[in-house]
Amino acid sequence: MSAPTPPVSALDRYFGLSRLGSTVPRELRAGLTTFLSMSYILFVNPQVLSSAIKVPNASLQLLMTTAIAAAFGSLIMGLVARYPFAQAPGMGLNAFFAYTVVQGLGVPWQTALGAVFISGVLFVLLSVVGARQAIVQAIPRSLKFAITAGIGAFLAFLGLKNAGIVVGNPATLLALGNLTLPPVWLALVGLVLTAVLMTRRITGAILWGILLVTLLGIALRLPLYAGGADGALQAFPGFGGQFLGIFGTPVWPGNLVGQLDLGGALGLGLLSVVFTFFFVDFFDATGTLTGLSQRAGFLDERGNMPRARRLFAMDGLAAMFGAFMGTSTTTAYVESASGIGEGGRTGLTAVTVGVLFLLSMFLWPLAGAIPSAATAPALILVGALMMDSVRHIDWDDLSDSVPAFLTIIAMPLTFSIANGVSLGVISFCAIKLLSGRGKQVSPILYGIGVLLLARYIWLSEG
Repeated sequence: MSAPTPPVSALDRYFGLSRLGSTVPRELRAGLTTFLSMSYILFVNPQVLSSAIKVPNASLQLLMTTAIAAAFGSLIMGLVARYPFAQAPGMGLNAFFAYTVVQGLGVPWQTALGAVFISGVLFVLLSVVGARQAIVQAIPRSLKFAITAGIGAFLAFLGLKNAGIVVGNPATLLALGNLTLPPVWLALVGLVLTAVLMTRRITGAILWGILLVTLLGIALRLPLYAGGADGALQAFPGFGGQFLGIFGTPVWPGNLVGQLDLGGALGLGLLSVVFTFFFVDFFDATGTLTGLSQRAGFLDERGNMPRARRLFAMDGLAAMFGAFMGTSTTTAYVESASGIGEGGRTGLTAVTVGVLFLLSMFLWPLAGAIPSAATAPALILVGALMMDSVRHIDWDDLSDSVPAFLTIIAMPLTFSIANGVSLGVISFCAIKLLSGRGKQVSPILYGIGVLLLARYIWLSEG
């Protein structure tokens, strides 16, 4: 076996580029790919949160605080934990924040931010004492591989949905979209084009696919962008920034920063809200980080992650910082898999994403030039790559394969990584115990399974 390549620079030494078989250009390209795949959050998160957070110029302030929170989370993940996982305000949790907590329960948005901050504190505490790491170690290998495959299925479903290839249907729940619509057929063209580039082992295939589809859509003047008459899509409207068309003046989100109400969030009536924020993000982020680590090849022969305490602590710290800045829970993003698919293996990938989010505060008109039809193929193809892990599951042992299957299928169908992990853990414990194989399950996993089951019973009764 050949000796590892010695580091050639301080940057190489710090991030371990040579040791992990990566290069600076590859890491930068992977970071750009991840950023393009998740940059939609710059526009979607303000749309969701502005329905609950009422401040002057809310949309632009929320865009800025989204960019700052994503930059901070990605930078500490790359610089401190040294993993290629990007972070940003999470989808799903922002909807829970806006529609359920603020609008549904009538909780002031400042108090809801306090609940997010407290959940982040709990994340950090559990990470420091090693509780999150212990839980990950208790998860059996079959479920870890299933989590990876489930995230792949979730990514692919997200890409199909974003492209309009799969749409909602009141009779059948889901149906095939209208393939003649420009966003749909352009995404299909991008899917085939990017797959061909990947098959031919073209360096940067996913990134080239995103850029080529974007340029094709702009050149053909296809209606791919929001803002048309009566809510219809429109062709690329051009750059409306203040400097050279692509630059916009950043706005400091002064009406959001530091507005969280910790005292109100600690009130007895809101403990359930704090618990829900904590619970959902705990298993969502834990499942995402485990699946991404497996996909990137970071797990050892026992399925454990290096620097796990630091990794999980940075996830909690990002949630705390995001709440202070005025946004819902910041968490690890499953779209990081697109950068991993491009070869990103070190924290330099996440640092690149963080820097790009900072630049997006000045270049936010340019970020809007990438339509979902261009990033959807990347999500679908990365999802396909992540499904490779199913071959490591023992499908002949039903006590392993049934929980693994439930984990995989539940993630896209419930639109939640947390639900997939939960159903997998509960079914694994139950089947092993009732089939006389209870000693194969860690006591920690039994405890987690009981808590998960209690949560679902509590939610159904509530």
